[in-house]
Amino acid sequence: QVQLVESGGGLVQPGGSLRLSCAASGSFYVMGWYRQAPGKQRELVATITSSGTTNYADSVKGRFTVSRDNAKNTVYLQMISLKPEDTAVYSCYVRKYLSGGGYWGQGTQVTVSS
Repeated sequence: QVQLVESGGGLVQPGGSLRLSCAASGSFYVMGWYRQAPGKQRELVATITSSGTTNYADSVKGRFTVSRDNAKNTVYLQMISLKPEDTAVYSCYVRKYLSGGGYWGQGTQVTVSS
């Protein structure tokens, strides 16, 4: 059974920074993050493959950076210049192959508010 342990969420003021981490119980080709704000559908934030290819939502480009440590089976999301509209539950997502189903973390709350 796949286990994903997320950490790093919290409350931050607009313009602030946060770093999310997600440690997986195995190795995966694709690792990344999605988010869901209240009343909205879950959306892609960023993903990264084991070879380092990244994909970002337009809304976070230039502010968020996804990275991974393959030796630790861990993916990170560094978030800077946070905005109130970044407030959401952020969930880790991993997938064994290029396509197909994957696994989800339990989610961590990120709240951007003054």
